[in-house]
Amino acid sequence: MENKDSSGLRQQRKLDHIKALLEHQDGPQGSGLADLTLVHQAIPRCSFAEVDCSTELWGRRLDLPLIINAMTGGPEASGQINAALARAARATGVGMAVGSQKVAIDNPRLEWTFAVAREENPSGLLLANISALSGVEDLQRAVEMIAADAVQLHLNAAQELAMAEGERGFGDIADNIARLVQASPVPVVVKEVGFGFSREAALTLYNCGVRWVDVSGQGGTNFIAIEEARAGGEISALANWGLPTAVSLVEVLSAGVPLAVLASGGIRSSLDLAKTLALGARAGGVAGYFLRILLQQSFAALQEEISRWRRELQAVMLLIGAATVEDMRRCPVIIRGQVREWLEQRGIPTAGFARR
Repeated sequence: MENKDSSGLRQQRKLDHIKALLEHQDGPQGSGLADLTLVHQAIPRCSFAEVDCSTELWGRRLDLPLIINAMTGGPEASGQINAALARAARATGVGMAVGSQKVAIDNPRLEWTFAVAREENPSGLLLANISALSGVEDLQRAVEMIAADAVQLHLNAAQELAMAEGERGFGDIADNIARLVQASPVPVVVKEVGFGFSREAALTLYNCGVRWVDVSGQGGTNFIAIEEARAGGEISALANWGLPTAVSLVEVLSAGVPLAVLASGGIRSSLDLAKTLALGARAGGVAGYFLRILLQQSFAALQEEISRWRRELQAVMLLIGAATVEDMRRCPVIIRGQVREWLEQRGIPTAGFARR
């Protein structure tokens, strides 16, 4: 039965998040991607026209290994945003994830603000989104609501702790994830929301039956800063909390288990995307950066930006000797600076990436 108070609170929070996103810059911590360098190969292996930057995820073809990541849904304004993002995804051949669907599960009158994404992109890759603390019925409703190809379970303990009304009970979350994975009718992606996954977290998730993760590390939208600003308080030291995206990506890849990894958190250019793909990500995700372009510029500007990323990724692939996205994972990556220092202190060797 709908809880009107909680539903209204969630709707207002989603509007607050959009407003705060437009007012705040990313960070303050970086993604770590600046510490990565791809090795230029002066003798191309193929012509530019032969470079293929398409990929396939869960049976859907993507023209670019990119997902417009989870951001919003619920209030009417966010339904219009989801419709525009879905049109952009369809026009450019990329995937899309909706924001947390709990608000529509509690209030079915808001389902259209999520379902519109499937209406606008009937044959595209679309991911549902719910909390990793949700029940099986909520997961099934979220998937059905948008005819999802996969579902994101978001882990956001740090964000919840920054919210006065946030969740405080996390003790059985691993067991709950295992239940959701077992019951889900579609593949499950466990996703952070800007604080990254460690190697230990990756192992725990794998033991829960998880086979896909989105690291969503530092460097992009900072939900601790947003929640504290929403509450009218000062930004605390916890605004620096988390693992940079580059660090988190390598930590998960080094866990020694066959987890497929998506990379998000501070990806702000086609070169950033290329670096994550070369490290080993199956695709990248971008949320706030694209939303700002849509709301502060125009739909046409967003469509052109994604199309430009595709052209630039093809150029980068040519220049590192990769004819396909799979080839990129065999190309050398130099890891320097704080990312290298972190990984070495964690006992994760970096030379193997440079000597492929």
